[in-house]
Amino acid sequence: MIPNKDRGFDTLRARGLRLTRPRRLILDVVRATDAHPTAAFVYQRVRRRLPRVSLATVHRNLRMLAAEGFLAERADAGGMRFDGNTAPHDHFTCLACGRIYDVPGRTERSVRRRVAAPIGFEVLEHRTEYYGRCVACRRQRGRPPVTQYRRSYGRPQGH
Repeated sequence: MIPNKDRGFDTLRARGLRLTRPRRLILDVVRATDAHPTAAFVYQRVRRRLPRVSLATVHRNLRMLAAEGFLAERADAGGMRFDGNTAPHDHFTCLACGRIYDVPGRTERSVRRRVAAPIGFEVLEHRTEYYGRCVACRRQRGRPPVTQYRRSYGRPQGH
């Protein structure tokens, strides 16, 4: 087991936030997966250990943990997703199965030079999203099914 200090719980307390059992479990569930879970996924996992926890409690704590920087929150075609990896990185979304993968990001310095210098913007943060088909879906024969992921990202239908 990782000591609480290494999981950021001391920082949570230092910011004046109580370390409740649901909050600790929610943070553990999100950080234990690289699947970028939805609130419903987290709720199902937390309920295994805390059967009386409500979906509203999970939603409220996910939003608070994201606002405090313990988790990253990202909009997705199916709703909000949460990422336990708060280090700078990009994402690849498979348009066939909907799975989201972490991708190492470009260096912040190169983005700032490319975008900020010619336009005059001050780049504080950036994110790049990639869309396509993952290795598992590419191995499947035939055309991948049209999913809400493909439709929701502005791809022309039939292409």
